[in-house]
Amino acid sequence: MRIISGTLKGRRIEPKEELPVRPTTDMARESLFNILNNYVDYEESTVMDLFSGTGAVAFEFVSRGAKNVTAVEINNRCVDFIRKTAEKFGIDNMRVVRADVFDMLKRAYRKFDIVFADPPYSSPDLPKLPDLVFEKDLLTGDGIFILEHPAEHSFDGHPHFWQHRHYGKVNFTFFAKKLEQE
Repeated sequence: MRIISGTLKGRRIEPKEELPVRPTTDMARESLFNILNNYVDYEESTVMDLFSGTGAVAFEFVSRGAKNVTAVEINNRCVDFIRKTAEKFGIDNMRVVRADVFDMLKRAYRKFDIVFADPPYSSPDLPKLPDLVFEKDLLTGDGIFILEHPAEHSFDGHPHFWQHRHYGKVNFTFFAKKLEQE
Protein backbone atom coordinates (compact mmCIF):
# COMPACT_ATOMS: atom_id res chain seq x y z
CA MET A 1 0.00 0.00 0.00
CA ARG A 2 1.18 3.47 -0.72
CA ILE A 3 0.07 6.97 0.19
CA ILE A 4 -1.38 8.48 -2.94
CA SER A 5 -1.05 12.24 -2.51
CA GLY A 6 0.16 15.03 -0.26
CA THR A 7 3.25 15.48 1.86
CA LEU A 8 3.67 11.72 2.36
CA LYS A 9 2.99 10.83 -1.28
CA GLY A 10 4.66 7.60 -2.32
CA ARG A 11 5.48 6.47 1.23
CA ARG A 12 4.67 2.80 1.70
CA ILE A 13 2.55 1.34 4.47
CA GLU A 14 3.88 -2.17 4.92
CA PRO A 15 2.95 -4.25 7.94
CA LYS A 16 5.79 -6.62 8.85
CA GLU A 17 3.30 -9.24 9.96
CA GLU A 18 -0.07 -10.39 8.78
CA LEU A 19 -2.75 -8.16 10.29
CA PRO A 20 -6.42 -9.20 10.52
CA VAL A 21 -7.58 -6.51 8.06
CA ARG A 22 -8.98 -5.99 4.58
CA PRO A 23 -7.29 -2.75 3.52
CA THR A 24 -9.05 -0.40 1.14
CA THR A 25 -7.28 -0.84 -2.19
CA ASP A 26 -5.05 1.93 -3.53
CA MET A 27 -7.42 2.37 -6.49
CA ALA A 28 -10.51 2.69 -4.25
CA ARG A 29 -8.71 5.11 -1.89
CA GLU A 30 -7.57 7.22 -4.82
CA SER A 31 -11.14 7.33 -6.16
CA LEU A 32 -12.50 8.22 -2.72
CA PHE A 33 -10.09 11.13 -2.35
CA ASN A 34 -10.75 12.31 -5.91
CA ILE A 35 -14.40 12.71 -4.88
CA LEU A 36 -13.54 14.39 -1.59
CA ASN A 37 -11.18 16.84 -3.31
CA ASN A 38 -14.26 18.58 -4.71
CA TYR A 39 -15.91 19.07 -1.31
CA VAL A 40 -13.28 19.18 1.40
CA ASP A 41 -10.73 21.72 2.58
CA TYR A 42 -8.38 19.21 4.18
CA GLU A 43 -6.35 21.81 6.08
CA GLU A 44 -9.46 22.85 8.00
CA SER A 45 -10.74 19.31 8.55
CA THR A 46 -10.93 17.14 11.61
CA VAL A 47 -11.24 13.46 10.75
CA MET A 48 -12.19 10.25 12.54
CA ASP A 49 -11.26 6.94 10.88
CA LEU A 50 -13.29 4.09 12.39
CA PHE A 51 -12.05 0.49 12.07
CA SER A 52 -8.73 1.98 11.01
CA GLY A 53 -6.93 -1.33 10.34
CA THR A 54 -3.54 -0.42 8.85
CA GLY A 55 -4.33 3.30 9.09
CA ALA A 56 -4.04 3.77 5.32
CA VAL A 57 -7.07 6.08 5.09
CA ALA A 58 -6.03 8.01 8.20
CA PHE A 59 -2.50 8.46 6.80
CA GLU A 60 -3.97 9.68 3.52
CA PHE A 61 -5.93 12.38 5.38
CA VAL A 62 -2.83 13.40 7.33
CA SER A 63 -0.78 13.53 4.13
CA ARG A 64 -3.34 15.82 2.54
CA GLY A 65 -3.08 18.25 5.45
CA ALA A 66 -5.99 17.39 7.76
CA LYS A 67 -5.85 19.47 10.93
CA ASN A 68 -6.10 16.37 13.09
CA VAL A 69 -7.02 12.73 12.62
CA THR A 70 -8.32 10.22 15.15
CA ALA A 71 -7.82 6.57 14.17
CA VAL A 72 -9.97 4.08 16.09
CA GLU A 73 -9.11 0.39 16.04
CA ILE A 74 -9.67 -2.48 18.49
CA ASN A 75 -6.90 -4.88 17.43
CA ASN A 76 -3.72 -4.37 19.48
CA ARG A 77 -1.39 -5.35 16.63
CA CYS A 78 -3.09 -2.87 14.30
CA VAL A 79 -2.95 -0.10 16.92
CA ASP A 80 0.77 -0.76 17.46
CA PHE A 81 1.37 -0.78 13.71
CA ILE A 82 -0.46 2.54 13.19
CA ARG A 83 1.43 4.17 16.07
CA LYS A 84 4.82 2.93 14.83
CA THR A 85 4.08 4.03 11.27
CA ALA A 86 2.96 7.48 12.46
CA GLU A 87 6.20 7.79 14.44
CA LYS A 88 8.25 6.63 11.44
CA PHE A 89 6.53 9.24 9.23
CA GLY A 90 6.99 11.99 11.85
CA ILE A 91 3.26 12.56 12.26
CA ASP A 92 2.19 14.59 15.27
CA ASN A 93 -1.45 15.36 14.43
CA MET A 94 -2.84 11.83 14.62
CA ARG A 95 -4.34 10.26 17.70
CA VAL A 96 -4.66 6.47 17.78
CA VAL A 97 -7.39 5.09 20.05
CA ARG A 98 -7.67 1.42 20.93
CA ALA A 99 -11.42 0.86 21.32
CA ASP A 100 -14.39 -1.10 20.11
CA VAL A 101 -16.01 1.32 17.65
CA PHE A 102 -19.58 0.52 18.70
CA ASP A 103 -18.80 1.05 22.39
CA MET A 104 -16.85 4.20 21.61
CA LEU A 105 -19.70 5.64 19.54
CA LYS A 106 -22.02 5.31 22.54
CA ARG A 107 -19.70 7.61 24.52
CA ALA A 108 -18.59 9.93 21.71
CA TYR A 109 -19.18 13.63 22.10
CA ARG A 110 -16.69 15.38 19.81
CA LYS A 111 -17.70 16.57 16.32
CA PHE A 112 -15.71 15.89 13.17
CA ASP A 113 -15.79 17.28 9.65
CA ILE A 114 -15.29 13.79 8.21
CA VAL A 115 -16.02 10.40 9.70
CA PHE A 116 -14.87 7.41 7.66
CA ALA A 117 -15.79 3.83 8.58
CA ASP A 118 -14.53 0.61 7.03
CA PRO A 119 -16.03 -2.07 9.29
CA PRO A 120 -15.59 -5.79 8.76
CA TYR A 121 -17.97 -6.63 5.93
CA SER A 122 -19.35 -9.52 7.99
CA SER A 123 -20.28 -7.32 10.95
CA PRO A 124 -23.99 -7.68 11.76
CA ASP A 125 -23.91 -4.10 13.11
CA LEU A 126 -22.57 -2.56 9.88
CA PRO A 127 -26.06 -1.33 8.79
CA LYS A 128 -26.46 0.53 12.11
CA LEU A 129 -23.42 2.76 11.63
CA PRO A 130 -25.10 5.67 9.78
CA ASP A 131 -27.80 5.93 12.44
CA LEU A 132 -25.22 5.79 15.26
CA VAL A 133 -23.15 8.57 13.72
CA PHE A 134 -26.18 10.83 13.24
CA GLU A 135 -27.83 9.98 16.58
CA LYS A 136 -24.61 10.94 18.37
CA ASP A 137 -24.40 14.13 16.25
CA LEU A 138 -20.73 13.45 15.42
CA LEU A 139 -20.58 15.65 12.33
CA THR A 140 -20.05 19.37 12.10
CA GLY A 141 -22.63 21.35 10.10
CA ASP A 142 -21.08 20.55 6.72
CA GLY A 143 -19.74 17.19 7.90
CA ILE A 144 -19.59 14.05 5.77
CA PHE A 145 -19.85 10.42 6.87
CA ILE A 146 -18.39 7.84 4.49
CA LEU A 147 -19.14 4.15 4.92
CA GLU A 148 -17.23 1.48 3.04
CA HIS A 149 -19.35 -1.64 2.68
CA PRO A 150 -20.13 -4.67 0.50
CA ALA A 151 -22.62 -4.47 -2.37
CA GLU A 152 -25.40 -6.29 -0.51
CA HIS A 153 -26.04 -3.20 1.64
CA SER A 154 -27.91 -0.22 0.24
CA PHE A 155 -28.42 3.01 2.13
CA ASP A 156 -30.23 4.96 -0.61
CA GLY A 157 -33.30 5.36 1.62
CA HIS A 158 -31.41 6.79 4.61
CA PRO A 159 -32.50 10.38 5.41
CA HIS A 160 -28.88 11.59 5.24
CA PHE A 161 -27.93 9.63 2.10
CA TRP A 162 -25.97 11.80 -0.27
CA GLN A 163 -24.34 9.57 -2.89
CA HIS A 164 -23.05 6.08 -3.58
CA ARG A 165 -20.01 4.99 -5.56
CA HIS A 166 -18.52 1.60 -6.22
CA TYR A 167 -15.12 0.49 -7.43
CA GLY A 168 -14.96 -3.24 -8.05
CA LYS A 169 -16.05 -4.89 -4.81
CA VAL A 170 -15.61 -1.69 -2.80
CA ASN A 171 -18.69 0.44 -2.16
CA PHE A 172 -18.65 3.89 -0.59
CA THR A 173 -21.85 5.50 0.59
CA PHE A 174 -21.63 9.16 1.50
CA PHE A 175 -23.95 10.72 4.05
CA ALA A 176 -24.20 14.41 4.83
CA LYS A 177 -25.63 16.23 7.79
CA LYS A 178 -26.73 19.11 5.58
CA LEU A 179 -27.87 17.95 2.16
CA GLU A 180 -27.70 20.34 -0.78
CA GLN A 181 -29.04 19.82 -4.25
CA GLU A 182 -26.38 19.67 -6.92
